[in-house]
Amino acid sequence: MRTYNLDLTPLFRSSVGFDRVGQMLDSAFNSEAPTYPPYNIEKLADDEYRVTMAVAGFGTGDIDITQTNSSLVVKGEQGKADSEETFLHRGIATRAFERRFDLAEHMNVSKADLVNGLLVIDLKREVPEALKPRKIEIAAGDASHTLDHEKKAA
Repeated sequence: MRTYNLDLTPLFRSSVGFDRVGQMLDSAFNSEAPTYPPYNIEKLADDEYRVTMAVAGFGTGDIDITQTNSSLVVKGEQGKADSEETFLHRGIATRAFERRFDLAEHMNVSKADLVNGLLVIDLKREVPEALKPRKIEIAAGDASHTLDHEKKAA
């Protein structure tokens, strides 16, 4: 009898602010899922998240962050060095990358910082006032608005 181990962690790796399981099931079995650069997703508060990416060797001019309505795209590409360098060992990856994250509705990038080789992108959910639920006050009415059957019973 054959047993299979199914790793579903890719389902939850690149979504921020919601669980879109149906859509991610299709991409979970994609063998070409990128693993570079490594990243973390943190939940800071109910409506605040942080994506931290390890991008050692990249500068602010080498990285491009773009947000559309439902996705966040981080691209990195280093420029060519002016001088010819000879490496005895090159362990720091400097290859170009593109990482996409699916965002929930009303998620916006609040800031991005590059410190000590870590790209930190803060996200915040900002639901417009028009879409937020609003409480309806109930006014205390007078006794003249009673139902007809209540008047007959009296």
